[in-house]
Amino acid sequence: MRRLGLRARVTAAFAIGALLLSALMALISYELVRRSLLDERERTALRAAYFDAAVVRAGLDTDTPDVYEVLRTLDTGGTRRALVHRDGRWYARTADEGPSGAVPAALLAMVADGEPAVQRVRVDGQPVLLVGVPLADSTGYYEITSLRELEQTFQVLALALTVVAVTVAGSGAALGWYATRHGLRPLTAVADAAEKIAAGDVTARLAPGTDPDLARLSTSFNRMADEVAVRIERDRRFAADVAHELRSPLQTLSAAASVLSRRRDGLDDRTATAAGLVSEEISRFQRLVNDLIELARSDRPVQREDVDVVALARGVCRGRGLPESLVGAGPPAPGRWSVDPRRVEQVLVNLLDNAVRYGGGPVAVRLWVSDGVGVVEVDDEGPGVPVADREVVFDRFVRGRAAHDRAGGDGTGLGLALVAQHATAHGGRASVSDRPGGGARFRVELPGARP
Repeated sequence: MRRLGLRARVTAAFAIGALLLSALMALISYELVRRSLLDERERTALRAAYFDAAVVRAGLDTDTPDVYEVLRTLDTGGTRRALVHRDGRWYARTADEGPSGAVPAALLAMVADGEPAVQRVRVDGQPVLLVGVPLADSTGYYEITSLRELEQTFQVLALALTVVAVTVAGSGAALGWYATRHGLRPLTAVADAAEKIAAGDVTARLAPGTDPDLARLSTSFNRMADEVAVRIERDRRFAADVAHELRSPLQTLSAAASVLSRRRDGLDDRTATAAGLVSEEISRFQRLVNDLIELARSDRPVQREDVDVVALARGVCRGRGLPESLVGAGPPAPGRWSVDPRRVEQVLVNLLDNAVRYGGGPVAVRLWVSDGVGVVEVDDEGPGVPVADREVVFDRFVRGRAAHDRAGGDGTGLGLALVAQHATAHGGRASVSDRPGGGARFRVELPGARP
């Protein structure tokens, strides 16, 4: 299960906290209001019941009392009903004694013992308040007060408090989202700066003093970025210095090897073979040193120009002794790209050399534009690149199966690393996949192109 992000977790915490708090406040408010209204209604019902009981007692205190007539003299309105239990018989304002069944036996016994009693019960599914008042040894007065209106008030109150609780929870979620958006903004700045540094912009820094609470983070990050920049510059200078120092002896060795190569016909077979191997290795060493110098320069800013990439690619093919017919354009037609011509030329040179040395030779060079991104593809007919090695094949001096499969175990050198470096400098990327029909397809994407 995918874990929620920090912003989502904080927002959920705000929402849950607001919901719990609002629910607790709603429950407390509901219970307080409920108790207050019930107590008030109960006091009112008791006063009315005792008043009506006094009227009934006075009406029954005659020689021949008419219970029904006495009950009719009561002003009970539409929410109260009066009952009299006398000598084991129930009396009501009408001949209907139905409500008498709602009187619990325990309450009836208490009133019969001379004790007043109050109880909330339900009659015909409706809540009522039952008040019993003893009048004489065998007579009790009972008054049933409807609580239906009060129950409806409680329902409306519960609905209103629920809506308030949900609204507060939604407001808490919105507040949490707003707070995290602004609270995480410094971390977003850190992430943006880290991405720029990862893309090669070692000058990216955090603005100091923007937030006193994050001053230590900004200072530590900037110090780390400074140390990384110093180390990168130190490594670049070391690589450049070593490459320049190697150039002079390599030129001497190359001159000596060329002399031996011109006189191979006068040498015995073993010596001629050794001279040829020395010449080839010196040439490979020279290419390696040139790549090392280019890699040391790869952190320089991109010098964009409007370049006819098709003409550039055909020129590179001519320079490598390859047919210009390898180059295909579009659709759509690539036109002129806003790129660094030196870097793009190096990309084409290294991809073609890689195809010649390790891929059985190039079979196609395609150039086109897709959504403002210039695409360069070079196909070879070699054994391809295993899926597990398609990322590491662009590493510097790659070793392992990718190197073994494509270069006989001696690695791909710096050529493909330079391709990836130049693509990154343009804000693009380099990748490799299978070519339909066999072989590998190297793809370089360079943003900024236009058809």
